[in-house]
Amino acid sequence: WGQVHAASLSQSKRHSLVAIACHSAESAQKAASSHLDVFITTEARELFQRHEVDVVDIVLPTHLHVPMAIEALRAGKHVLLEKPMAGTLEECDTLLKEANKRGQILCFIHELRCSPQWKWIHDTIHQGGIGSLRYCLFNLFRFPYRRGSAGWRYDQGKVGSWVLEEPIHFIDLMLWYASPLAPTFVTAWGNPSSTGFTQDFTAVFEFPNGSYGVVSQTLSGFEHHQVVEITGTEGAIRSLWSGAMDRTDKPEYSITAQLRGESGATRVPLEEKSGELFEIQKYLDSALDGIEEGVSLYPPEAERELVRLCLEAEKAIITKKRIPLSPLRTV
Repeated sequence: WGQVHAASLSQSKRHSLVAIACHSAESAQKAASSHLDVFITTEARELFQRHEVDVVDIVLPTHLHVPMAIEALRAGKHVLLEKPMAGTLEECDTLLKEANKRGQILCFIHELRCSPQWKWIHDTIHQGGIGSLRYCLFNLFRFPYRRGSAGWRYDQGKVGSWVLEEPIHFIDLMLWYASPLAPTFVTAWGNPSSTGFTQDFTAVFEFPNGSYGVVSQTLSGFEHHQVVEITGTEGAIRSLWSGAMDRTDKPEYSITAQLRGESGATRVPLEEKSGELFEIQKYLDSALDGIEEGVSLYPPEAERELVRLCLEAEKAIITKKRIPLSPLRTV
């Protein structure tokens, strides 16, 4: 995924990729062959010390997010950080405290918010296209997670929770769609994998007006298939996204909607492609534009709350209880 970030930044017309820190000599050699005029190192601290670097984009295993972000902030750099903020709330608070002491911007990466597909749904909901939101479903059927460098994604101490891997994206979309409402309770179920992580996951989030959201994922499937279904008091939306894998450049996707006042459902045309590979470049450009203007596109306070909600869902699985949620800040 770091290679995708680097490729996206190198194609930006507004910002320049000037340095890359790699985790091994082999990956550094590969980066050097792809980015000829870019400083390449295997030592992150060398990158932090370079005067031409204004922003550090951190794409590392979860357990390294906080220590690397703190080092970058202390070096006077703005920071773009992949989700999740951290694997525990204690780590989140450590980074949040450090960020609040500095004058730099800390921004988190949630590229689905730049998707023409998922953003169309958000805009339609908030423009009143389906009346008041009553129900939303986010379902992902996919192949098992990649192990990651040195198997970090299958190490409890490094990944924290698998809810923080992919379900976090859909919980974020749910909050975005339902805003300004925030959930008040979560109930969740899960089946463990052979490694002890939650392989099949379903969470139901209840909102104070009686509406609710369902986030469901199975890692026991194949390929990568998403279904999003939204209903309101005056309309409904159904959206699909499929690919051989999550990072495909040849996805199939659609939105079908019956909006307020319409007698039937119609297919919604999308002028731009939908998928992580297309959206990450757009998100990085927008986040960097925000940093230039002194604004965080996705601020650390919001990310901390998103991590909290994911961990509460994990807690609901373990305890088999309906968990009350304290007031949640939504964005």
